[in-house]
Amino acid sequence: MSIQFPAGHAGPAGRVGLAQTARHSLALAGRGVTRFMKSPMQLVDVVLTPIISLLMFIYLFGDAMSGGDTDGYLQLVAPGVMVMAVFQASIGVGASLAADASTGIFDRFRSMPIARSSPLIGAVLADIVRYVVCLGALVVLALVMGYRVQSGPLASLAALALLIGFALSFSWISVYLGMLIKNPASVQGLMTILILPLTFASNVFIPREGMAGWLRAWSDVNPVSLVAETVCGLLGGGPVAGSLLGTLAWMAGVIVVFFPLALHAYRKNAA
Repeated sequence: MSIQFPAGHAGPAGRVGLAQTARHSLALAGRGVTRFMKSPMQLVDVVLTPIISLLMFIYLFGDAMSGGDTDGYLQLVAPGVMVMAVFQASIGVGASLAADASTGIFDRFRSMPIARSSPLIGAVLADIVRYVVCLGALVVLALVMGYRVQSGPLASLAALALLIGFALSFSWISVYLGMLIKNPASVQGLMTILILPLTFASNVFIPREGMAGWLRAWSDVNPVSLVAETVCGLLGGGPVAGSLLGTLAWMAGVIVVFFPLALHAYRKNAA
């Protein structure tokens, strides 16, 4: 895909306005989407992994975890698996950027009159395709297995949008590691070390009432628990105000911390 940018008033990879940054980022996001379209096998992992996870937790562990009420357990665990799935999918952008760092493509970007942040923002936005495919496969499977949405279409769309926003926010951790380490395998390993404790020390698979006191206290502020509660409320017609505020606070905090760190690491590599 050929990408052409107007020269504007900035030098190579220099400072440009917000509108230009958005335009350049969207152009580079289009490049990333084209890569997915040309090589759909890159999406296999974000389809198979969550499908296997949902089947495993319902049919292998469902009886033990729910006391035999697998239908009720499906209503609890399906939103949580959606959270876990998009969280795991967010690893991909950091690993992909780490691989790109060895190809020289960033040197080409730095020679262009575009904002320094646009290659990173573009890569993050392109990953929306992965999240949509992942959630689409999970929603279809959950409905086939018997999951029932109790709310209207607007609330359901809001739940899916929140999941994608959560993944986009936390993907900046992966981007930072990709720019810092520049080794795809190491990025995947470190992100997995982060994701697994957050996921399994949450209320995604067991109700908070069954947790030890200290674990319950952590689960109450765990970002995975908060977004899972919000999604469960949006899809099930329950309360969402408290957990939604906590989710948005985590999302904003991660962006505020890791977006500048990722950009600094990218600029440092250019020096």
